[in-house]
Amino acid sequence: MVEELTSKPSRRATWIRALYVILFTLIYSVTEIVIVAVVVVQFGFVLISGDRNQKLLDFGASLSKFIYQILQYVTFNSEDMPFPFSDWPSANGEVETDVPAGST
Repeated sequence: MVEELTSKPSRRATWIRALYVILFTLIYSVTEIVIVAVVVVQFGFVLISGDRNQKLLDFGASLSKFIYQILQYVTFNSEDMPFPFSDWPSANGEVETDVPAGST
C-alpha cells in the first residue's frame, strides 16, 4: 500500500502539470496558425517555381514533430515536456515515442 501511494503523483505535481497543459494547449493553437502559413507559402513556391523549398520542408517536419510532442504531453502519453523545456525536434529522423519497441 505504501508503494502505491508513493508511485502516484502528488496533487501539487498534478496542478503544476495542469498549468503546463494549458500553456502547451495555447502554444498548440499558435502552431496551427504557423502550419497554415507554411502550407500557403510552400504552395506558393510550388506554383511559382515548380519546386518545393527545402528550408520550409525541414521547418514543417520539425514543427510537426513539435506538435506531436505537445499532443503526447497534454494527453498524458508522455512525461517529457516539449520545447522550450527540451530540445527543438530535428527535421531528420523518426519521431521519438515512449512506446517500447515490439509493443505495437
